[in-house]
Amino acid sequence: MEKPQNFYDVVIVGGGPAGLTAALYLARAQYRVVVLEKEKFGGQITITSEVVNYPGVDKTSGTALTDTMRKQAQSFGAEFMLAEVTSLSVNGDVKQVETSRGTLNCFGILLATGAHPRMVGFEGEAEFRGHGVAYCATCDGEFFTGKDVFVVGGGFAAAEESVFLTKYAKHVTVLVRKEDFSCAKATADAAKKHPDITIVPNTEVVRVEGDSALKKLVYRNNKTGEETVYTPANGDTFGVFVFAGYEPATDLVKGVVDLDEHGYILTDRSQKTSVEGIYAAGDVCVKSLRQVVTAVGDGALAATELEHYAKVLQEKTGLIPDFTKPAESTSGKSLSETASQPSSNAGGLFTGDILAQLNTVFGRMQNALTLKLYLDDRPVSQELKTYMEEMAKLTDKLTVEVANDSESAEDKPFVRVCKKDGSATGLAFHGVPGGHEFTSFVLGLYNAAGPGQALDADVKARIQAIQKPVDMRIMVSLTCTMCPELVMAAQKIAAENPNVTAEVYDLNHFPAWKDKYNVMSVPCFVINGGSPNFGKKNIQQLLDMISAE
Repeated sequence: MEKPQNFYDVVIVGGGPAGLTAALYLARAQYRVVVLEKEKFGGQITITSEVVNYPGVDKTSGTALTDTMRKQAQSFGAEFMLAEVTSLSVNGDVKQVETSRGTLNCFGILLATGAHPRMVGFEGEAEFRGHGVAYCATCDGEFFTGKDVFVVGGGFAAAEESVFLTKYAKHVTVLVRKEDFSCAKATADAAKKHPDITIVPNTEVVRVEGDSALKKLVYRNNKTGEETVYTPANGDTFGVFVFAGYEPATDLVKGVVDLDEHGYILTDRSQKTSVEGIYAAGDVCVKSLRQVVTAVGDGALAATELEHYAKVLQEKTGLIPDFTKPAESTSGKSLSETASQPSSNAGGLFTGDILAQLNTVFGRMQNALTLKLYLDDRPVSQELKTYMEEMAKLTDKLTVEVANDSESAEDKPFVRVCKKDGSATGLAFHGVPGGHEFTSFVLGLYNAAGPGQALDADVKARIQAIQKPVDMRIMVSLTCTMCPELVMAAQKIAAENPNVTAEVYDLNHFPAWKDKYNVMSVPCFVINGGSPNFGKKNIQQLLDMISAE
């Protein structure tokens, strides 16, 4: 049997604690493994500011913990790729994983896709999502500075995030459906004892009301039936944060492996699914406790089983994937995770690790681009200019040009990505593309310059079929882990079709856009000046919305 291209022992779908642990075990055992993640390595735990119950670690953040996990895995040779998995072909000894960056072949697959926040379903929840109803304290907490906030839920997330929200909110009220929190006593006590938190047990939300923002909250005592109506004083706004559990991210494998009635993946005691060679680990599985410590246990067990499986298939097929252990460990961090850190290079903005990754991307760019800057007298303009100039020093494929005073433009400062002849590519960033938007900006340059990230033929055909002008405005926060997926999808579409523009705004510097659409959650995006939409979207979902316009 001929060895296929892009061949691995195991492909791991999902870069949270379960996937990272499995990658560490497999790579250390000298198997070739790649971890695929569509937005940001680390998983849901990265939105947790304080982790205090992970054995052997006194106190850390979710991001710091998973950064270390990834660094360990990469030091043993695990590979990492930012790509979206679109389908799986699981028949035969060699399986195929179709991604937004091409096809990967492998013996085994580990599903570690995790779960995402669940909607409760109270009246007005969907209508006011992004206009007062939120699901991520880290992403959206700052929008409620000095305002009252209600937290819906009684589990670990509700207790922990209610404490986090006191950094911004005037007061936090937690509406717990049962008599008490269902999480560990220490976590619950931190919320109960906080002077700026009120706990209301046996309570469920009935509805929320308002105009362009929340103006009324009605909740009911589920024992007495008594309803309470909250309306903020002086017509102010307020927030409702929902932490009511999670839904498994299993759309990819519906009809591929067996799921339970709630959509979680069914596995045996060794994490094996109903399909030979496919295993699952972490929050996507049926389990009674969803915590980092159980996720890493699942990942270790699944990896050990996949080691045996891959060894048997190597012997059966005679195929052995190429594996080269690194001579020395690297940071294991992605572009967005290291971009804002100080460089050891004099006067530079980027670390040695980030420079290596940038040089790889720039080396693959086919065409030169001009970064045209539209500046004003704010300090952020100088920051943007410095940022772009430092980036342009790394390659002859980028040139920086400052627009002259006669070229009027709104919403300065911003960088418009142009072709060498000066024509626009449709991509622009208002503010400075740092934080979690650094990777999306660099990939936007790669897509604009060509060849860009690979697309399935049907997706490319859909993009090229857009004949009408499409103007997308995407509003983000640089601290948001959910924004980059939408930004990258919009920029890819714009790079492929001259009828489409994708302009990104860091709301920290453009409050007028926040006020115009009453944005209280990110990402927020507007197509052709229409109504605001909220939440992360992939290319297919965004194309569906464009088609519906």
